[in-house]
Amino acid sequence: MRPLDEKETAAVFEKLFKFTGPNLKVMVERPAVEGPAGDDPGRYCLRLHKNRVYYASESLVRRATSVARGRLVSLGTCLGKFTKGGSFRLTIQSLDLLAAHARRKVWLKPTAEMSFLYGNPVLKSGLARITEGVSPGDGVVVFSMSDLPLGFGVAARSTQDCRKAHADAIVVNRQADAGEYLRNEDDL
Repeated sequence: MRPLDEKETAAVFEKLFKFTGPNLKVMVERPAVEGPAGDDPGRYCLRLHKNRVYYASESLVRRATSVARGRLVSLGTCLGKFTKGGSFRLTIQSLDLLAAHARRKVWLKPTAEMSFLYGNPVLKSGLARITEGVSPGDGVVVFSMSDLPLGFGVAARSTQDCRKAHADAIVVNRQADAGEYLRNEDDL
C-alpha cells in the first residue's frame, strides 16, 4: 500500500472529475468521520494497493500499516483499478461515493431498471428524467425513480438530443451497474 504518484493521481482525478465536476474538491477535502473515539481521523486520502485505488481515512491508513502487505485484502472504499495498459477504470464499489457527489444524473423507469442491471445500456424508452446540461461524453450516475443508485456510465446523447431521439436510441452507455456484484463476484 502506497500513496499515488503524480501521474496516477492525475488519472484518478480526471476520471472522478468526469462524474463529480467541481464536487471533487468537496469529496477530497472533507474531514473523515471514521476511526476510534478520541483519535483524530484526519481527512480522506487515496492509496494504491495491488493496482486498486482505495479512498480511506488517514486514521484507517495508519492502522493498516501494521498489516503485512500480502495479508491486506482491502482498505476503505475501492474507487477503481489500473489496467495492465496503465489506464484507470472506475469500479462499481465507487457508486455510493459518485452518487453522493454526482453532477449529472439519469433516472430510469421501473421497467428499464432490470435491463440496465443485466448490463444493457440505457435506452430512450427507459429514460424517466435527465438533468439539464448533459452533453455527449459526460459521466452520469443512473438512479431508479426512488433515488436508489443503480450504476454509472457515459452519456451518448445530450439532454436536447434525448428529447428528439426515437425510443430505441441509446442514451447512456453503461460502465458499471449494481448487477456486477452478482456477475463478477469473484473479481470484486
